[in-house]
Amino acid sequence: MNPLPEKDPGSPDHRTPARYLLWLLRAEWRGVLAGGLLGIGWMLSQALMPAAVGRAIGEGVAGRDDRTLLAWTGVLLALGAAQAATGILRHRRAVFLWLSSAYRTVQIVTRHATRLGATLPKRLGAGEVVSIGLSDVAHLGDVIDIACRGSGAVVAIVVVAAVLLATAPKLGLIVLVGVPLVLLLAAPLLRPFREREEAHRELVGELNGRATDLVEGLRILRGIGGERLFSGRYRGLSARVRDAGVAAARAESRISSAEVLLPGLLIAAVTWAGAHYVARGEIGVGDLVACYGYAVFLIVPLRTIGEAAGKITKGLVAARRVVRLLDLAPDPDAGTARPAGPPELVDIASGLVVRPGRVTAIAAAQPRDAQAIADRLGRYAPGDVDFAGVPLHDVAGLRRRVLVAVNEDRLFAGTLAEALAPPGTPRAVLDAALRAASAEDIAAEAGLDRHVAEAAREFSGGQRQRLRLARALAADPEVLVLVEPTSAVDAHTEARIADRLGEARAGRTTVVCTTSPLMLDRAAHVAFVEDGRVVAEGAHRDLLRSEPRYAAAVTRGEAPAPSAPPARAGTHDRTTD
Repeated sequence: MNPLPEKDPGSPDHRTPARYLLWLLRAEWRGVLAGGLLGIGWMLSQALMPAAVGRAIGEGVAGRDDRTLLAWTGVLLALGAAQAATGILRHRRAVFLWLSSAYRTVQIVTRHATRLGATLPKRLGAGEVVSIGLSDVAHLGDVIDIACRGSGAVVAIVVVAAVLLATAPKLGLIVLVGVPLVLLLAAPLLRPFREREEAHRELVGELNGRATDLVEGLRILRGIGGERLFSGRYRGLSARVRDAGVAAARAESRISSAEVLLPGLLIAAVTWAGAHYVARGEIGVGDLVACYGYAVFLIVPLRTIGEAAGKITKGLVAARRVVRLLDLAPDPDAGTARPAGPPELVDIASGLVVRPGRVTAIAAAQPRDAQAIADRLGRYAPGDVDFAGVPLHDVAGLRRRVLVAVNEDRLFAGTLAEALAPPGTPRAVLDAALRAASAEDIAAEAGLDRHVAEAAREFSGGQRQRLRLARALAADPEVLVLVEPTSAVDAHTEARIADRLGEARAGRTTVVCTTSPLMLDRAAHVAFVEDGRVVAEGAHRDLLRSEPRYAAAVTRGEAPAPSAPPARAGTHDRTTD
């Protein structure tokens, strides 16, 4: 067998979930063909045993012929040996195919996730990505596995029907009519199962994402006393997942029951008819034994076909999640327009106009509205945005010109200097970014040459937030969009960041999505967004006096301070260790 994983997993057909499954089968066609042949041999060796038993009884026992009995006994031993050999080889091949298809999907998903970069967490939840790697690949592997056994089951049913037609035509007709009837009666159970399985898988992905968020934000939750609130929400979502799982299990149990009941009824019909044919002398005792053996044997291939229906249904659900990820477009840098000069951004959907060269703040009554605008400005979500008079999707090198920084961004492992800026960045640039983010104390204490772990786990939540802000400032893009950049730091640190941000971004366009009065008071222009639209704009203090809804959104019912508190030398993050 070839080593796993494959060096090149190939380019998948992800137009539909069914096409993706067919592509996986084509990619593994040699193994699937070998597995199918072994599956056919395994099933046929079992299918022929009732005939051998019937001949041994009819010609050897009833006919009192010891040599014939011995010969058919030898045939049975040969069939048993063939069944054992093909069963072992088929199972080995099936396990290899299961692993190969699972690895192939993991490689494809990982490769595409790397291409997507920062686009991935903005379009797809972390829990859904985790579910693909943990459970969906298993269901895709099951489809490849059942393809080998399913082909053997189909061939075995055809062979049994042919033998019965030759031995007892009426029994053969019962099988030929009964098998499609069994499948037809079981078919209506598949759709409810697929729908419930899809709903369950969606909720599992959401729950995984919620768990990831809780673990990553545990320090912040402790700092603001939100552990009980979010644990309650997690329990509520977990209960919904349990209920959805029970509903999916009920639907699956109906299919499993049908796998036993319907073939059992077919077996009873074959046995009953066969007994009547013996009583009327139409077939012999040996033929009756063979017919009964065939009827009992039919349970295996019919249950295999039922199992195949269930696994293919789960495979389609899993493939739909993979296809959804593969359909995401990588970073939009394919434009050709190169507008010159400081850009003015216009978000058509909200009516937001971002003037060049100044700090514009977006305060939204609902934080998701500000996040949606930020996603459109960075083209992480569809929407009409003008960039210096040019549609945003036509701008060349967009990722170098527009940077959207959110709190979900990660700090990579390596030295602290490498985590904050690419090699070759002048030290003065990095120092200025650290000062603007009020993170110079972190650099002084830890040292820029200190090796930090992945995601900078050794730092508190507020320290990581300041380091992420320093990294964004060090990149110095034409347009910088910051989403709640000070949500995890104390008021004095926040005041210093607010004071220094405008100076650090002088001549550049900066958008800050925040409801912090400190940040809003330092912004050159504030746009208040409600229900996805800009409903008021102007200076922060003017809006406090003229727009009650704005005051309620940014003060949370508290009287706004007349001025920002003075900055102090010490820094204290809102989050705790």
